[in-house]
Amino acid sequence: MSLRVRLLLITTALLVAGLGLIGTVVSDRLEHYQLDRLDTQLGSLTKLISNVSPGGPRRPGPTAGTDVLDTALDLIGAPYLVYLDTDGAIVGGLLSSRLDRASLPPEARLRAVPTDGTGVFLPAADGSERWRVVAARTAGWNGTVVAAAPMAEADATVAQLRTTSLAGGAVLLVVLTALGWVALGRGLRPLRRIEHTAAAIAGGDLTRRVPGLAAPTTEIGRLAGSLNTMLGQLERAFADRAESEARMRAFVSDVSHELRTPLFVIKGSTDLHRMGALAEPADVDEAMRRIDREATRLTRLTEDLLLLAQLDDAPEGQLDRAPMDLRTLATDARHDLHALDPSRPVELTGPGGAGAPGPAPVDADESRLRQVVANLVGNAVAHTPPGTAVRVGVGTVDGRAVLEVADRGPGMTAEQAERVFDRFYRTDRARTRAGGANAGLGLAIARSLARAHGGDVELETAVGEGACFRLTLPRPASG
Repeated sequence: MSLRVRLLLITTALLVAGLGLIGTVVSDRLEHYQLDRLDTQLGSLTKLISNVSPGGPRRPGPTAGTDVLDTALDLIGAPYLVYLDTDGAIVGGLLSSRLDRASLPPEARLRAVPTDGTGVFLPAADGSERWRVVAARTAGWNGTVVAAAPMAEADATVAQLRTTSLAGGAVLLVVLTALGWVALGRGLRPLRRIEHTAAAIAGGDLTRRVPGLAAPTTEIGRLAGSLNTMLGQLERAFADRAESEARMRAFVSDVSHELRTPLFVIKGSTDLHRMGALAEPADVDEAMRRIDREATRLTRLTEDLLLLAQLDDAPEGQLDRAPMDLRTLATDARHDLHALDPSRPVELTGPGGAGAPGPAPVDADESRLRQVVANLVGNAVAHTPPGTAVRVGVGTVDGRAVLEVADRGPGMTAEQAERVFDRFYRTDRARTRAGGANAGLGLAIARSLARAHGGDVELETAVGEGACFRLTLPRPASG
């Protein structure tokens, strides 16, 4: 069964139980009230009569009666009065003319009625109804007075109440069940909206979200909010997976391309030697130089890829930290630039080119940071014309150690700057690779090493305004 049907059955069952309990309690209390009223009337009457008849009953005859007598008996609530002697025989009494003698309590049962004023039930002689009977000892003579009233009217009242309660409860149950069906349908409508949203997402539409179906403080509102949060995470996870797969495909393609060229050179040289095409010693020496150059390139590419994989897996495990100052690396970078291109003007300044170099203490792996700075210096030399000025800045900015390598070269576009740290990315793929070793991994390695230290490598550039690569690292806690 659906949730709507189950809820409706549960509420209907509870409603039936509640209505039945209320009807039972009300009818029971009414019946007790009727009995208490009759017992009070009959008890009071028997006490009164037992005290006002000192000489015993006069014998008007049980059949004697007039309209006045009937009215009087109805008024006092005891249509049947009986006097019993010491032997239990009826010696007198009053009877309403409206009563049939066959419907009276049996005389033998009247003798068994307790005389302490307790009300008891006696059946009619013909079994048509029941009577409420109260007896009391007389005060002036040795006898008993018994007052009885039929329960027909009281029973009819209780029966009518039960019938009315049953009919009213049935109508109320039908009405409330219909209203409950409609209310549950409206109440469960948000769940159907959620179901439709889930079905759309299962069909591939990851952009779908559960609409605002209720206030955030309600259960439906909180459920919708939680589902939307989960759906957002799922959409990001699928997008990240797709992006990761795209990066992996590009990575495999780039690695294949980078490995293919040196392998072709090596294989081509060995094929020439095997076919005897390298007849002269000079040709053999040149082929061996090409093989050595390409083998060195393959070795460096393999080492770079291994380092990147290690940094991705456990970056902290690749570091051997010790206290140091970035000014040492900045000074060495200046000497390296002069050695690579003596025609370049190289300036050593503070961060941003303002003032003299400042202290930049860090707790880092010096050899790894030298690798970062070497990549930044090599990038500046490779991507700017000879003689282009380069500035090396070092110091502390906003509590972080900073080392900058800024050139006045052609700069990069925004698209190039966004992708320059990607693996195997080169701004000019047609550019001749210096030494045959540039695979577009230098800046990717530099950023990975910087982030392994808790820092980063940032780039500021624009076309025609040069490029500034900035290494930032956290200072030691005691620094």
